[in-house]
Amino acid sequence: MNLRDYFCFLLVMTGVTYVLRAVPFVLMKKQLQSPFLKSFLAYIPYTVLAAMTVPSIFYATESRLSGILALVTTVIAACFGGGLVIAAIVSCCTVLCIDGFIPMLF
Repeated sequence: MNLRDYFCFLLVMTGVTYVLRAVPFVLMKKQLQSPFLKSFLAYIPYTVLAAMTVPSIFYATESRLSGILALVTTVIAACFGGGLVIAAIVSCCTVLCIDGFIPMLF
């Protein structure tokens, strides 16, 4: 890739990023009144985070079984009120047990 193409790509990416951030501020002059739209926009960051994190759980371990079990145990820990640190400890222990200890038994 030559320098001219690089700067063209950089200019296009800069423009797209600026437009995506500036247009909502220009179009939204007053505060949202719809409770549905407010709640919808409030959950978008969590949805994006889940969409990026959950698929990587299955490929971050040696076996897919340990990834699935780590996800299940983490969801169970979170449902019982475990915070972020507890959920991380539970998932790490699950992967350690499945990938570390079970192959040593066989």
